[in-house]
Amino acid sequence: MQLTTYTDYTLRVLIYLGMQTNGEKSNIKEISSFYNISNNHLSKVVYELGKLGMIETVRGRNGGIKLAKEPTQINIGAIVRHTESPINLVECFDETRNTCKLSPACKLKFVLNEALNSYMKVLDGYTLEDLLQNREELKTLF
Repeated sequence: MQLTTYTDYTLRVLIYLGMQTNGEKSNIKEISSFYNISNNHLSKVVYELGKLGMIETVRGRNGGIKLAKEPTQINIGAIVRHTESPINLVECFDETRNTCKLSPACKLKFVLNEALNSYMKVLDGYTLEDLLQNREELKTLF
């Protein structure tokens, strides 16, 4: 399974914000520069994370963005489900657009669905805090 760039950027923003100490705020320009990602793409990610209640955005001169929840409360599986929804690995997963002639008798979709469920179960077992366990090593990159 391959995640979209949008999901990748979402996870990167969360990791970046999770590395900030004492509720320190960051901004899109700073994160964009660090990852070499366009401001426009990150603005969409930040907007969505704000709507989800994962980050807090503060406008104004002393504004910025920071995590709205503790890293232990941000589940990776839930983030991926939100940013990848719907997860249609193959055409037959989308009942409204499925034109595969094999669908009525195909067993592949059940195998792929089982694989997807296993994949998501693994992601559900991790939080942002788990991704930040090597803070000291990550700090050398910031």
